Amino acid sequence: MLGGSHFQVPAIKYAKNAGYHVITADYLPDNPGHKYADEYYNVSTIDKKKVLELAKKLKIDGIVSYASDPGAPAAAYVAEKLSLPGNPYESVKILQRKDLFREFMKNNNFLVPDTTSFRNLKEAKEFASVRLSHKAIVVKPADSSGSKGVSKLLSIENFDQSFKNAMNYSIAKIVVIEDFIEKAIYEMDGDGFVWQGKLAFRCFGNQHNDLECNPYVPMGISFPYIQEKPIQQKAHDIIELILTKLKMRVGGLNIEYLTDSDGNIYILEIGPRSGGNLIPEVIKLSTGVDLIAYSIDGAMGKDCTDLKMVAPDGFYSSYILHAKKDGKVKGIKIDDDMKHKIIQKNIITKIGSDVKKFDGSNNTLGTFILKFDSQDEMIYYLDRMTDYISVELF
Repeated sequence: MLGGSHFQVPAIKYAKNAGYHVITADYLPDNPGHKYADEYYNVSTIDKKKVLELAKKLKIDGIVSYASDPGAPAAAYVAEKLSLPGNPYESVKILQRKDLFREFMKNNNFLVPDTTSFRNLKEAKEFASVRLSHKAIVVKPADSSGSKGVSKLLSIENFDQSFKNAMNYSIAKIVVIEDFIEKAIYEMDGDGFVWQGKLAFRCFGNQHNDLECNPYVPMGISFPYIQEKPIQQKAHDIIELILTKLKMRVGGLNIEYLTDSDGNIYILEIGPRSGGNLIPEVIKLSTGVDLIAYSIDGAMGKDCTDLKMVAPDGFYSSYILHAKKDGKVKGIKIDDDMKHKIIQKNIITKIGSDVKKFDGSNNTLGTFILKFDSQDEMIYYLDRMTDYISVELF
């Protein structure tokens, strides 16, 4: 198991409860997931050669980078080298790197925002100045996760800071600049599972954002997706074709796409790993399908042919507790109207802790799963959730 963050704990617990000997590895020994494992090793999840060396030494039977983009290439690399269940390393690298994914999409005639990648600030700024004379742009790291380092620009005024921020979060030290696409409805954020090149299962949801903090960082995902079923099926077919072309075989997927006012579908990401933000847990409540189990068991070579599409039943969402500005935690406020809707909560911050403004998933302070009586009610509350569940600061 590559990583032991709070979002990876459910997968570690499942693997342990399923009877597997569980080994965790990352460079953060204090991560909460390690205490549930049988063994822990201080090895960076992005160092594929050291992960391979450790995997050979331990004679592992399977490897998973659950809910973590940075570790996905290393997991694929090790699986390929040791002939373990997994996906082609080059394909996973394409999916994990935004610059490579956009290039793949363009070369294979898929709809894609006009995208250019840079390593140099001066060249990037010259390019951005021209693009901004026509339309808004998005500046993002090529290979970050959790929406860290992403910003939208309408003018060149704050470009330098946006570029440097994106570069700080890029492992490959590449910054992507692409045209901003105006979405017609909520951006789709959900999970799926690939089995033998097919999108065997997917559950699409609505991405909700705290616009005051960062409009690209999800503060919650609600299910089911409000989009018309035929358009969702069209997106499904496009995603499946991408997976087939990349020869993807088995594993969890975190998928994001948007639809513009003309009905055009832009597949923004197909992360080669299960989603964070409690997406698999909410999907299990909504559909009964346990994507955590399939992700672990699939990586251990079990047959996943029984996985089928199941429509959501009920109205469930995740919510990410966060701070709107830097400060020190005074308390957690939960409105009385919301208390009976909470079916799971995990507060990972403490009174008196220093916290940062929510501009990436790394500033998560807690997680909630909620159940609502209707979609209208769910959408209403999720868009305004900071009024009902919030962090009070000194």
